[in-house]
Amino acid sequence: MSTASQPGTPAPGQLTFVAPRRAKPARHLADLTMAERRAAVAELGEKPFRADQLSRHYFERLTADPSLMTDLPAAARDRFAALFPTLLTPVRELTTDGGTTRKTLWRLFDGALVESVLMRYPDRATMCVSSQAGCGMNCPFCATGQAGLTRNMSTAEIVEQVVAGARTLAAGEVPGGPGRVSNVVFMGMGEPLANYRAVVGAVRRLVEPAPGGLGISARGVTVSTVGLVPAIGKLADEGLPVTLALSLHAPDDELRDTLVPINTRWKVAEVLDAAWDYAARTKRRVSIEYALIKDVNDQEWRADLLGKLVRNKLVHVNLIPLNPTPGSKWTASRPEDERAFVRRLQFHGVPVTVRDTRGREIDGACGQLAAAE
Repeated sequence: MSTASQPGTPAPGQLTFVAPRRAKPARHLADLTMAERRAAVAELGEKPFRADQLSRHYFERLTADPSLMTDLPAAARDRFAALFPTLLTPVRELTTDGGTTRKTLWRLFDGALVESVLMRYPDRATMCVSSQAGCGMNCPFCATGQAGLTRNMSTAEIVEQVVAGARTLAAGEVPGGPGRVSNVVFMGMGEPLANYRAVVGAVRRLVEPAPGGLGISARGVTVSTVGLVPAIGKLADEGLPVTLALSLHAPDDELRDTLVPINTRWKVAEVLDAAWDYAARTKRRVSIEYALIKDVNDQEWRADLLGKLVRNKLVHVNLIPLNPTPGSKWTASRPEDERAFVRRLQFHGVPVTVRDTRGREIDGACGQLAAAE
């Protein structure tokens, strides 16, 4: 990642997260605002209003093949193909839960591998998307973090994951009949706020009404972070009422310094203050993500400490049974310890749920499929 896109200035001796310089993916329609699309179409020698037609085909009809866009001049369709380069190529797809959970491994133009997951529930369909190839946050229990950072993804590479899921649903390929993507969570590979510009661009394409974007409610979009404090404040300024998910994983600095190394730069209190400020400014409840790890962070005293830190705030705690990776010493908490943790949080009046463990049998933890490949 470039220094310009990484919020904050590192203190002497602290880690920076700089991706190697690489060729950029080709410019895609989804990288561009509507004004930029009209300019791009004009550069191709066509009337700017054609950009609206192209956008409607891509975001509403979910097609990126100009030969199928029969309302466009036949002579211009080949030229418009330049706005729809192939950004993602499927490598593997695994399904579980009767076909309602589908994990896809994608190869990017430069060979980098990323993953996305489509999860269909009775009342919604959620896409979990990657924002980076790899991750530079180095959290030791995370398969992606152990792989390191390859590069940031472009706005269109992120959007294409959602569009691919939308096509699958619209075609009726997922049990339950034709449907649409209602929720998007930036909880796949990468630290979203370390790829700030592309992620915010992707969010804008997701929530902008057609023909500009997919028209998904901003309230159905969740952006996760391990706690890049300046970027949390910047996101609050964007006017996008998306849910902020803070990957906390420990309520005390001593343990969090190990589990989430960025904590050596922004401590628990500072990260939580940024989260409460985000909630106050956006009126959106913050989700505290907490992976329960056996004998590491699942003690009742830590549940009490967490409860005291977050009670009476606009917050919800989402406990995550750790999806262990092959060969890792980290594993999920015992069921009785999980239940005790929940009870302690409830004692403090904190709303809490345990996340559905979909995808465990298909290398559900982010990065497992890419690592196996």
